[in-house]
Amino acid sequence: MPLHLLKLCVGAVSVEDLEAWIAESLADKVARRQVAEQVHTTRMVPTRTAELLQGGSLYWVIKGEVACRQLLTGIRPFVDGDGVRRCHLVLDPTVHRVEPRPNRPFQGWRYLSAGEAPPDLAPTGDARALPDDLRRELRALGLL
Repeated sequence: MPLHLLKLCVGAVSVEDLEAWIAESLADKVARRQVAEQVHTTRMVPTRTAELLQGGSLYWVIKGEVACRQLLTGIRPFVDGDGVRRCHLVLDPTVHRVEPRPNRPFQGWRYLSAGEAPPDLAPTGDARALPDDLRRELRALGLL
């Protein structure tokens, strides 16, 4: 069973916001004639790399909820210009919405076992696939 990572998506206010940022970032890389891949830089290097790369994903927490995931396709440790060890998490740019689940803020990332990971949402016809703000409001009213 794959192992996953859980991380706060700092700066994004919705899944749509994350998707737009990914598209903009990839277009910028293409315009600069760089490799068009999505890379997220972290300070720490995961120690369980082999398990993560056996189908693991990076689950994003957006506005206090685990909201979506992206498949991990590579993990590249490196040393930056200041001599600090860092890590590039290489991600498939496709964002998969997951069943929303509340999650408190934390620093860094956490491992997430396959059994703890929320399931993907159906692409259409699922009320939980509503726009994030509307879904949160309906849940607060007890309608979801």
